[in-house]
Amino acid sequence: MDTDIGALTVVFTEFYYWITVALMFLIHVGFCMYEVGASRQKNHLHTLLKNTMLIPLVTITWFFFGWWIYWAFAGGPGITGGIGHPDPSFAEASVPWSEGMGPRLDDRITGVFWAAFLLFAWTAASIVSGAVIERIRKFAFWMIAILIGSVTWSIDAAWGWSYGGWMVEILGYHDAYASGVIHAIAGGCALGVLVVLGPRLGKFAPDGTPRDIAPHNAWLVCIGLFMIYTGFWGFYVACNVPVATTDFIAGEMTGVTQTATTIYLTPTTLGAITMNFLMSLAGGLMIGYMVSKGDAFWTYSGGLAGVITASAGNDLYHPIQALIIGGIGTAIAYKMHFWVERRFKVDDAVGAVAVHGYAGFWGLVIAGFVLWGHPSSPYEGFATISPWGQFIGAIIMFWVLGFIPGWILAKILHGAGQLRIPREVELLGLDFGNMREAERARQEVLSTEQAAL
Repeated sequence: MDTDIGALTVVFTEFYYWITVALMFLIHVGFCMYEVGASRQKNHLHTLLKNTMLIPLVTITWFFFGWWIYWAFAGGPGITGGIGHPDPSFAEASVPWSEGMGPRLDDRITGVFWAAFLLFAWTAASIVSGAVIERIRKFAFWMIAILIGSVTWSIDAAWGWSYGGWMVEILGYHDAYASGVIHAIAGGCALGVLVVLGPRLGKFAPDGTPRDIAPHNAWLVCIGLFMIYTGFWGFYVACNVPVATTDFIAGEMTGVTQTATTIYLTPTTLGAITMNFLMSLAGGLMIGYMVSKGDAFWTYSGGLAGVITASAGNDLYHPIQALIIGGIGTAIAYKMHFWVERRFKVDDAVGAVAVHGYAGFWGLVIAGFVLWGHPSSPYEGFATISPWGQFIGAIIMFWVLGFIPGWILAKILHGAGQLRIPREVELLGLDFGNMREAERARQEVLSTEQAAL
């Protein structure tokens, strides 16, 4: 009977993660629709190809080294253990030439689990994509996508989103549904790139007043965000680990209970997170509508910000807490977006830094207060959840692994002349893709300017 239960668990787990991958693919569909809707018509093809081609690039690099980084660096390394801590066999099995990375019929789990994490990597890269539309070179973005999708995100997941991560053990870091390990790091990376990239032409008036560049197609923005909401169901489920427990009384099996744990192996249920997901979405939509005075773009974005804010603790929150926390995070994200835009002249085209970065950062901090003293792990000796542990974790996610690497790579690309599209091409549209068309566009702009003089 134990063998039958084990076989059932394996089949269930395989199908469980396979379904999450299919659902999470809708997140990427949503991002493509959302970004095209937010961009102007002259930039549509550039926007689509920029985002689409991160799929093969991040997939290949994730296979060759991103997956190994996740299993190799949970200990820092050297903070709580060396490479492969706490189980070196997982790291050894994750190098591309290992048997575990091949089509083994006796291993039904590795491939779908690898794919679920890959879709998380795509999501992190796509978050950056929206912020930088209409002025970044495709090559530059693809290098940034590889950086966050297969390097920095892999590191932060190893540190703070693993049952043996040093941040969990020492800081009591808790981030069940990735407020920090995907959203804060991606928002921080986007901000680092934007500081170097600069605003779109015409975004700011000569006196520095920001101009509103309205979405080209509000319907695409709406449908794209609803696709992201839908894909988020797969995202949430993939953040859990399905398990089967067998109950025995007086030596006899009384039944099998299918349940789940978080990525930290702490217990949760799909029922609980379903309620909290919907309540945090509702809080974000309501507050997004209120603070933006009915602006459709920020209402829909507010729903996403609400879910992201509450995600750190949505395995443990009461539904009413999820509702309130989602609303608070949305208000903070909205206010910070416009303050940063005015104060530092940062042009975040779709509010990605706010919706993902600021909401994720403050979601971690709020979780530290609401869940203060709760166990972060089932393992003895691990720190409990605390405000200071969550705040330090938020700094690491947003600034150390997000902003700084993004800023450094953007500076390198800028220095090499490979970061930003030429001014003449940006004026006429980035869909002038090849060099002949770009040069013709440049000459037309120069002729127009000379005639005006």
